[in-house]
Order: sequence, then C-alpha cells, then structure tokens
Amino acid sequence: MNLVDDGDDVVVAAAGAFGERITDAATRLGARVHRVEAEWARIVEPERIEAALRSARRPKLLAVVHAETSTGVHQPVEELGAMAHRYGALMMLDAVTSLGCVPVEIDKWEIDACYTCTQKGISAPPGLSPVTFSERFMDAVRNRKTKSRSWYFDLAMIERYWGAERLYHHTAPIMMNYALYEALRIVAEEGLLRRFARHHENAKALAAGLKAIGLRQVAQEGYRLPQLAVVAIPDGIEDANVRSALLRDFNLEIAGGLGPFKGRVWRIGLIGESSTRQNVMVLLNALESVLSSQGFDLARGEALRAADEAYAAMR
Repeated sequence: MNLVDDGDDVVVAAAGAFGERITDAATRLGARVHRVEAEWARIVEPERIEAALRSARRPKLLAVVHAETSTGVHQPVEELGAMAHRYGALMMLDAVTSLGCVPVEIDKWEIDACYTCTQKGISAPPGLSPVTFSERFMDAVRNRKTKSRSWYFDLAMIERYWGAERLYHHTAPIMMNYALYEALRIVAEEGLLRRFARHHENAKALAAGLKAIGLRQVAQEGYRLPQLAVVAIPDGIEDANVRSALLRDFNLEIAGGLGPFKGRVWRIGLIGESSTRQNVMVLLNALESVLSSQGFDLARGEALRAADEAYAAMR
C-alpha cells in the first residue's frame, strides 16, 4: 500500500498460500507481478529469484515469505536483501510465523520492510501486526508522487503520529500493547538463543515420533521449520475425522491443509509457548490413539519411545 503503484515491477517468491496472498495484494494495487514459483513444500531457489530481478524492467520490490505456514518450509533469505538492492529493489519479508521461533536478522539481512503478528512466536493475543521499516523504505514512502491508496495504512501519516509531532491518526489498542509488552518480557527472560534451541529440540522429538508412527513430513529436507510440521495424511485416513477426534477427545487442535494441500496434509504447530515437551508427547499419544481407531496400522507406544530417545540424545 505504501510502496506499490500502477505498473510497478514486483518480484514475489510464491511457493505457498501466503506467497500467493502477497501476489494477490500486489496485483490489486496494479503492480506488474513477477512470480517466482516453486513446487509447494520446496524452497524458492535464490538463483531463480535473482533471475526474476534481472529480467524485471525496473524492480521496485522483492517480497518473500520467511516461514511458509501452508507448507512448513523455512525459506533461506539471508542473501536476498543485498540481492534486491543490487537491482534497485527494496526487500520485504513476511515473518509472521518466524519471529520468536527462529532468527530474524533485519539489519544483517538488509530487510527494508518486515511484518509479523503477535499470536504466534511472540505468544501474545492476536490483534497487532508489529512492523519495521528501513530508512531506505521510509524515504520511498515520503517521496511518493501520490498518496497511499489506504488511509488506514498510510505510513506517511502514521510516522507523524508516532513521531515528535504526535499528529492524531488513530486510537491505539492500549490493552493489546500491554499484552505485547508482557509477552516480549517473557521472551527476553527466556533468551532468544534458548528459545530457538527449544523449538529445534521439540521439532526433532516430534519428527522422530511422527516417523515412528509412519507419518511423513512434506517440507523439503534441510528446510523444515522447527515450529511447524506439515504432515502428509496417510491413504485411507479421513482428514476431518482425525482432527475432530483430536479436538473432541484430547482437547488438541491441529490445522488442515490450504490450497492444493487441502485434505492432503495436517499442520502441527509447536509455536512460541506451545512448543513444549509435554505438548509433543500428548500429541503423539493422541495421534496414535486416533489413527489406530481409524484402522491405521501402527505399533502403539513407538512414537513416545522414539521421541523420548530423541530428547535423551540431545541432553
């Protein structure tokens, strides 16, 4: 809303539902979108992104999803900011499912615009979208020849509200700000390195348990998110029946697939405060019970044993 005008060239790495959402948003603003596609559950290779930047007439923005929530893929982005700048473009990063779970190095990676949410890795209630912008990005906002098409999202106005002028723009959701402050205090108490390690440890244990059950993660090997496992639904197993039974009998909710993955995968979140050993073990036990009741051939107890062994190996 603050950068893109009719006819602007925008390069989007699109390999999942949220890359497609960025494509949709840019298209609605009249951008000439260059989609760099990849098979769902695989990364978008950086060399293909560079090829798209090179072929665009005058790229204004490169937009990438860091943690693709629909596929469980951890997209490598470390070199993309510098790459975008070489071609005169700004770099925008969707960190909705990554912030607070894995490193997000805004300055080191030369990110110009980044947005996230409060309810995932930060583990506050939903309702706010923390954002950050580089001076390069704000210069582009201030030098627009036309106003932003959105009054609500007009950063030129919001900057004056948050800055020294205090020019009224909106009434802030103060209780949400307090909730975010408390959640960030909890993150700081744990420490980011320990928090990242916790997510990786629980992801390894969950992966071991899922493998013991006979379930396969779909995300590309070596690029799997530690905070989100996307699992292929076995043949003969009904997606909705399993999710309903988990919710009804165990008070556990896992998500269904999106887009072409609808009915084909389950999305299991171990995000922020929900990433615990207890949750891993309860989920594995519940999955064994529900899948067994639906006729899936498995050895009861093997998932818990495998997860226990994984935890022991990480001590």
